[in-house]
Amino acid sequence: MCESGAPLPGAPIHMHTQHSDPPSLTDDARPRIARGFRLQWEAAQDSHVLLYPEGMVKLNPSASEILQRCDGAHTFTQIVAELEQRFDATALRADIAAFLNMAHTRHWVDWPSAPSAP
Repeated sequence: MCESGAPLPGAPIHMHTQHSDPPSLTDDARPRIARGFRLQWEAAQDSHVLLYPEGMVKLNPSASEILQRCDGAHTFTQIVAELEQRFDATALRADIAAFLNMAHTRHWVDWPSAPSAP
């Protein structure tokens, strides 16, 4: 959400020849900022923003904290644990999952499917 509480504007529409179900956000999923997007601090906006070729999304502090950890190295479980520790809070898992799933539908983040067990 934007700082005003309104939904964040959508990302550009990506043309795909095939649509598949998004991978599940599992405990060991490693979310990362999607190709074509860049997270950075924007002094003029006094906030982190998510830049993409056609524009930018101004992020509220919560979205910023989550996306800063979407580096492809942190697992979903690690992101939740870090944020619960940082904000001395519990039960953030559902909110973080909801944000990441929304960000995934807007193509801001992705997470590779875990390899299948042999």
